[in-house]
Amino acid sequence: MADLKIFGNMEPIGSALKLPKPTAKPEGKSFADTLSESIKEVNQMQNDADRAIEDLVTGKSKNIHETMITLSKAEVAMKLTLQVRNKVVEAYKEVLNTGM
Repeated sequence: MADLKIFGNMEPIGSALKLPKPTAKPEGKSFADTLSESIKEVNQMQNDADRAIEDLVTGKSKNIHETMITLSKAEVAMKLTLQVRNKVVEAYKEVLNTGM
């Protein structure tokens, strides 16, 4: 009988497992915001590369080295963006295939 009194003072397990609800929004940017900003930056690099080629062809610029550097930056940024996209799609497919 003494054992029942000891356990009678304990709270149910369910109430102990309840997590407090977050009251404030987490600090920092969301993944969607970060991704959107990155895509805008890549787009700007592509536009800069197009402008550099146009300037070189029309004679406004005679510096082929700077043009090639700008093109290379845009190419690397685009390749990185494609790899990130591939990884996101791969992760999405993996989540879909996960059995619940």
